[in-house]
Amino acid sequence: MDLVSRVQKHFAESAKLKAEVGRTMAVPIAQAAERMVQCLMNEGKILACGNGGSAADAQHFSAELLNRFEADRPGLAAMALTTDASTITSIANDFDFEQVFSKQVRALGQPQDLLLAISTSGNSRNVVEAIQAAHDRQMNVIALTGRNGGVIGELLAADDIHLCVPHNNTARIQEVHILCLHCLCDAIDCILLGVE
Repeated sequence: MDLVSRVQKHFAESAKLKAEVGRTMAVPIAQAAERMVQCLMNEGKILACGNGGSAADAQHFSAELLNRFEADRPGLAAMALTTDASTITSIANDFDFEQVFSKQVRALGQPQDLLLAISTSGNSRNVVEAIQAAHDRQMNVIALTGRNGGVIGELLAADDIHLCVPHNNTARIQEVHILCLHCLCDAIDCILLGVE
């Protein structure tokens, strides 16, 4: 097995996919950034959730907003629903794992807030439940998915924004997701700070 060739193949596949979807995803990413800024300017907050690598992405995004991305600015109201082990385990134990995000959304979410829902398959049951809870709380949703969008793609409302990476490989989808999140951070800063 030629590991060097294998590594180079991963880089090539990732770069090719990013170039392809960059053309189709640029408009909805810009729209999502504008929606996030509107939320933040209206004293709302962004709640983010996902499982596994998507949980890490939710935390990464929240950290970039709360602290800083590439420029110093005041912190922006964002929180990952994936970080409180006591809350997550108590909900999973007393109810079930499908409700670990939705119960938080119902308790913390307000109509001016926004849910960032991340699922590479588009079928993560607890993320689906979080979207339903957000809709019940009259919150908008921005969904980051892959493949064909799954159940989440079908569940989104007309005012929601769907950022779907049309690929079947989870690693490639996650690589595009992190680029999307960085694009969102950059666009938010650009709007708020006038960064060129």
